[in-house]
Amino acid sequence: MAEAVMAGTPDAVVAAYETLAERAKTRSFGLIEEDVIILDTETTGLSVQDNHLIEIAAARLRGREIVDRFDTFVHPGVPIPEEIVRLTGIHDSDVQYAPSAEEAVAMLADFVGGCPVIAHNATFDRSFIEAVRGGVKVSDIWIDSLALSRIALPRLASHKLSVLAELFDCDAVSHRAIDDVEALAGVWRILLVALTDLPRGLMRRLADMHPDVPWSYRPIFSFLAGEDPDGIFSLPAARTEILRAQVPDERIDADELPFLSMPSADEIKACYAPTGVVDRMYPGYEPRPEQVEMACEVRDALETRTHRVIEAGTGVGKSIAYLIPFAEAARRNNVTVGIATKSNNLADQLIYHELPRLARELDGGLTFCALKGYDHYPCLRKLERLSRSDAEIHTAKDPADTLTAIAVIYAYVCQSPTGDLDGLGIRWKSVSRADLTTPSRECARRLCPFFPDRCLVHGARRRAARVDVVVTNHSLLFRNVAADGKILPPIRHWVIDEAHSVEREARRQWAVTVSADESRAIFERLGGERSGALGQLVRNLAGSDAATLYMGLSAKATATVQRASLAMAEVFDGVRDLARRGRGDGYDNANIWIGPDMREGDAWQHFLPAALTALDALEEAHKNLTSLVETISAEKPEFVVDVADGTRRLGEMLEGLSLIVRGEDDRYVYSLQVNRRLRAGGESLTAELINVGEMLAERWLPEVHTAIFTSATISIAGNFNHFMRSVGLDRLDRTAAKTLHLDSSYDFDENMTVVVAGDVPDPRSRDAYLDTMEQLLVDVHIAMGGSALTLFTNRRDMEDLYARVEPKLAAAGLELACQQRNSSARHLREHFISEKSSSLFALKAFWEGFDASGDTLRCVVIPKLPFSSPTDPLACERDRREERAWAQYALPEAVLEVKQAAGRLIRSSSDVGVLVLADSRLVTKGYGKKFLNSLPTSGYQRIESAQVGRYLELWRHAHGE
Repeated sequence: MAEAVMAGTPDAVVAAYETLAERAKTRSFGLIEEDVIILDTETTGLSVQDNHLIEIAAARLRGREIVDRFDTFVHPGVPIPEEIVRLTGIHDSDVQYAPSAEEAVAMLADFVGGCPVIAHNATFDRSFIEAVRGGVKVSDIWIDSLALSRIALPRLASHKLSVLAELFDCDAVSHRAIDDVEALAGVWRILLVALTDLPRGLMRRLADMHPDVPWSYRPIFSFLAGEDPDGIFSLPAARTEILRAQVPDERIDADELPFLSMPSADEIKACYAPTGVVDRMYPGYEPRPEQVEMACEVRDALETRTHRVIEAGTGVGKSIAYLIPFAEAARRNNVTVGIATKSNNLADQLIYHELPRLARELDGGLTFCALKGYDHYPCLRKLERLSRSDAEIHTAKDPADTLTAIAVIYAYVCQSPTGDLDGLGIRWKSVSRADLTTPSRECARRLCPFFPDRCLVHGARRRAARVDVVVTNHSLLFRNVAADGKILPPIRHWVIDEAHSVEREARRQWAVTVSADESRAIFERLGGERSGALGQLVRNLAGSDAATLYMGLSAKATATVQRASLAMAEVFDGVRDLARRGRGDGYDNANIWIGPDMREGDAWQHFLPAALTALDALEEAHKNLTSLVETISAEKPEFVVDVADGTRRLGEMLEGLSLIVRGEDDRYVYSLQVNRRLRAGGESLTAELINVGEMLAERWLPEVHTAIFTSATISIAGNFNHFMRSVGLDRLDRTAAKTLHLDSSYDFDENMTVVVAGDVPDPRSRDAYLDTMEQLLVDVHIAMGGSALTLFTNRRDMEDLYARVEPKLAAAGLELACQQRNSSARHLREHFISEKSSSLFALKAFWEGFDASGDTLRCVVIPKLPFSSPTDPLACERDRREERAWAQYALPEAVLEVKQAAGRLIRSSSDVGVLVLADSRLVTKGYGKKFLNSLPTSGYQRIESAQVGRYLELWRHAHGE
């Protein structure tokens, strides 16, 4: 059981889970286990629109006994796919004389007789049954045992039926409907017993939630609540109880240590040798010299309190290279070390795979946790409010899904000292995440009854100081720097993985933005005399002894808030006017530099009075709101939680607007943004730090003993200067940091071919450019048989070429998708990966962090080098201040982006592919060599665009395709 639950599960919870099977043998549940139907189906595939039933099985339960069974094959009307035959063992011959789906479902309806139906992932089975004529008559009540298992057993790492059946000694699952029914019949009683282990009174709380919403679990919770009529549920008490478990002491701040005790280089090498720690983690592991070299370099950096920049090519295995020395540093010195990643994929890989394996193989184990942003954690104050509210649930889909989400979260937080929402299986497509989470700016903090330890957000940060390894993301790390270290524990040793994006992410996190949408949200939240937080405050204070004083303060604050709201609306009208006169190149969104010329122009002088009026109005409103909150919180702090939140956010807006309008801080570049496709809304003003490295060198690096920056793409033609400058390492003593390049473990010269089409016309000759690119892209896709990813730098080119190319590829039997406006990047990724021959035209989201190994992706096309726009505000400000700004910033940043894009192609040692570069500047401009010399191959093929298709046909033939 200990291996089946999530890391960090309290011993008492594990012990309760271990006795469930035994207790289920004698426990009775009366009416809720009388005449219930357990059901499972087998189908030709997952989609109800395209697939068909091939087997239906069911069993009738009375108490602990199965009293009747139903099982029939179903004739699907189509051949059973080979993969389904392999999975289920059901062949075409088995269903040849079986009843039709309509006949089988009619027999099932007779068997069920309208009784409640229990199925694991019931939505799947129900959708197939009800897609058949007469299927809706089978039952009105479908209970999803998968969702119920997440409520009953929230600490299990997996709720698959096969896992539950094995864990609780039920009949085995076999991917045959009748066997799975037998297994679920045993699991069903386990779930009922587990529900009774949840805190007293919780069943009544769940049963009474939003009684107007039809919810299949309500009768179950209501029955169980009736067994304990005197139980009273208190979430604060439940959180206090689960936190009583023994917690380790906080780790030492490494600043208090004169040095770190570290294993020797030979001891580190031994970890990667046969029978070593890594070999035990991964059976069949083959040592890689580059990985061992990196691990030793990380060890040396930790021992000498110095920094490293390590470019480790694809396949080196850099996460295991840094985890071993970092884990030893934490364990031997009783300190906490940190790992910051850009992507959730890598963070999840570390938390759910690498670190648990390492913890199992190290003597004495290893403790670790993940720290994420606010929106990854449930807000317990909002959870309580939503469960008790009579207000309508905000969702465009089934509100029952929201009730299920509430129940899952309640159960989870009652058995989990720490944790987040990401692994709870909540259907976010139909559940409003905003109703169950709270942004940092809206957190009530000291005015919340769960703050700090009982809160999962703040408690997680406090408990992170008691583990060996903390995994977080770049954004949280840089927000911590801006907050002077008040978010994360004092961690002095960091790995910054995926470090190529550090500068961009830090600049984004430290940007100051004042937006129309945020302004509107703040004023709507504050409200007025009869609405929002101020209106609610007036109603709450109506019967107070000091009502006269409070009402006077409230009326004064409300009046000034309304004036500030009107003044801010004028500001954003002015921003839109500025955008009409400003210089920008946004296709949909204008991003316009607020430089000296704009500030001295007539348009700015027309805008300035409205902006100054808004600053005065905001200042007055903030002063009156602060006075109101301070006065009332002395007596009634619970009344002003929402008003205090609005006051804080309004103060931040005041500071931001003042910074941007006055424009006196030369550390920033100032800009305005407007969505040109909207008549109003979407306007914003922004201030971004110009020199991120300076900020890191002043406020972060002095606090850090060792920072390991690592990525597969850091250097420019072997030179690390651009990266060193971007993260501030160039400002330190020369001995404080070292760089290291490690070649990929893959043979790129063998696996990847680079083709440069050097005769593509200048894009400024638009007709000639589009004609040439159209033919080139058609040739490439047909020659490769699809499986191509084309990465564009702007939407206009992408959409124009998609309109030209897609019909020709469709005529050739090839599918081409395009990253249209408002399309889901995740869905595009999933479709591209699942459809082997499909191709995709995409923008920025796909230039990095997109993995599609094997034949799914065999060709990457880059039509244009990804230089930043000359009208980009940061580029404009740099050009104003520095003579060679383009060569110092825009060029190396574009080189790194091309390296990232090329990295999409080879993700394993067996991958092969072609990179097609269709920008003639690679061979006509001197800087082209920087791009070509930075690629992982030693050479390239320069071919005329009209011959690229023929070359790729020969390439495929040579590679046995």
